[in-house]
Amino acid sequence: MKLTLTEPRYLKDSILIISELVNEVNFKVYKDRLEIVAMDPANVAMVIFKLLGSAFTEYSINEEKTIGVNLMNLTQILKRVKPTDILTIELDNQKNKLYITLKGVTTKRFELGLLDIEEKEQKIPNLKFNAKVETNTLMFNDAIEDMDIIADSLSFHAMNDKFVIESEGNISSGKVEINTDEETNVELASSAVNSRYSIEYLKKIIKGSKLTNKVVLEFGQDYPLKVEYNIIDKLALQFVLAPRQPVD
Repeated sequence: MKLTLTEPRYLKDSILIISELVNEVNFKVYKDRLEIVAMDPANVAMVIFKLLGSAFTEYSINEEKTIGVNLMNLTQILKRVKPTDILTIELDNQKNKLYITLKGVTTKRFELGLLDIEEKEQKIPNLKFNAKVETNTLMFNDAIEDMDIIADSLSFHAMNDKFVIESEGNISSGKVEINTDEETNVELASSAVNSRYSIEYLKKIIKGSKLTNKVVLEFGQDYPLKVEYNIIDKLALQFVLAPRQPVD
């Protein structure tokens, strides 16, 4: 197996974001993509990551494989990657190691021991959402940070002409309204929907804005939330977040 990236941020930024939620993962190496499907230890959030073969300048594998990796160790290596480096990953089956080479002004070579992680079949849930919001990541991130000063959870409301993010604490409340325009689009399959989520998890998830300036949100009435960041023909990073119980 030999994989080469001339734009290493696709892997670096994605793994740094994923490592906020999970520590040990199985990389699935398919003929056309790298894939991670993992659940955080509290079973609150799922991450689905696909780095397509078309993102690589060289994508050569002899057979499909499963590679167990400690993300803390991997991120320490990836933090050493400079934007102009060429990143190459090679697998040594006999030694059960990954060799990671960073080639720029200098050439750096790292060895990463692999893990034998018990393979739990993580099925991607088949969810049907009533609301879909596509908006600018900067506006969305700001709204999450704004609501973080109020309480530890927030509510998403989708209406025909706007997307509302709202939070209520013991002595204060806050609301951000994002109107539909050229940067924000709201699609509803039914009447207005409302659902509540953890801000702690959302603050980790919104780091996906490092990858692209557009975010797609899908949710329903008291229903899981899907957050998706896409770079066409390169990668897809998705999160599925369980809802908080409605406030009485």
